[in-house]
Amino acid sequence: MMKTALITGTTGQDGSYLVELLLSKGYEVHGTKRRSSSFNTSRLEEVARAEGHRPDGLSLHYADLSDASSITNLVRDIQPDEIYNLGAQSHVAVSFDIPEYTADVTGAATIRLLEAIRASGVDTRFYQASSSEMFGSTPPPQNEATPFHPRSPYGCAKVFSYWSTINYREAYGLHASNGILFNHESSRRGETFVTRKITRAVARIAEGVQNKLVLGNLDAVRDWGYAPEYVEAMWMMLQQDQPDDYVIATGEAHSVREFVQAAFERVNLDWERYTETDSRYERPAEVDALIGDYSKAKRQLGWSPTTTFTGLVHRMVDDDVQAVRDEKAGRNVRVEL
Repeated sequence: MMKTALITGTTGQDGSYLVELLLSKGYEVHGTKRRSSSFNTSRLEEVARAEGHRPDGLSLHYADLSDASSITNLVRDIQPDEIYNLGAQSHVAVSFDIPEYTADVTGAATIRLLEAIRASGVDTRFYQASSSEMFGSTPPPQNEATPFHPRSPYGCAKVFSYWSTINYREAYGLHASNGILFNHESSRRGETFVTRKITRAVARIAEGVQNKLVLGNLDAVRDWGYAPEYVEAMWMMLQQDQPDDYVIATGEAHSVREFVQAAFERVNLDWERYTETDSRYERPAEVDALIGDYSKAKRQLGWSPTTTFTGLVHRMVDDDVQAVRDEKAGRNVRVEL
C-alpha cells in the first residue's frame, strides 16, 4: 500500500529534498508551509519545474509550528505513516537575536507534534531533526554518546527537542528517532548561511556583479556533507524495526577558510584578493569545531556519505554561477505551487 508522510519545514532545503525522495518512492506527501505575502516555495519549485506544475502526490497545507491546533488537525486528518519534523528557526546567529521565538518554534514545537501523535492515537513513525550544534563546545569527534554543551539558543532548543523525542519514545512507546545531522549543504541552502553566502558571492564576483565577500570567523571548523544524502539517512531511520538516535556526518574536518579557498579555486580566482572579515559576523559564543563520528549509522543503517568536500563546494559554485547567468539573462521562471 502507498505510504503517507507529513513533513514540517517542507519549503526548506532538507524538506524539498525529502519531498523528492519520498515521491520517488511512491509516497503520498503532505507538507506544511507558512502564510507569507511573498513567494516562499522556491525550493519546491525545483521539484515541480520538470513537470511545470505541482507534482502528483504532493499536497501543501498552511500551518505553523507555533500553532498547536493546526498541527494537531493535520496529524488527525492525514493519519500519516511517517512524520518528519524538519521545521525550525534554523539560523544559529539569528537565534541570539530572537531567542524566545527560536525556543518556541525549534524547541517547544516538537512537544506539540509529539502530543498530537499521542493524543490522536495515530500509528506513525516520527523523525526529529536534531543538530550537531547541540554538542557546541564539547571537543570532537562527536558521536551519539558525546555530552551536549550547546553554545546558542538554537542549540539549546535542539537539545530540548532531542530529549523530548526520547522521553515520548520511552514514556509512550512511540517509534520516534533523532537524526543528529552535522552540517549538510547544497545549492538550495539559504543564502544567509555561510556556505551559500560564500558560493553565491563567488559566482557573482566571477560574473562581475559583486566586488567582495565579507565573512566572520574563518577558523571555525565544520563537518560538511551533501544534503540529499543526509535526507536519505532520515528516511532510513524510519524504516528500522526499532527507533534509535544516529549521528549523520562525514568525519572530515574543514575550516571556513578552506571552504572559501575551494570555492574561489573553482572559478580560478585568488580568494585573498576578494575576501574580507568583519567582527560583526561573529557569534557571541563561537563553536570551534564540529566533527561527527557516523560509525553507528554505517553499521546499523548501512549509510555512508559519498560526496567529497571538494565535490560539494564545486557543485554549489557551479549551480550558483548558472543561477547568476540565468538571472542576468532573465531566464528565471516561477512555477505556481
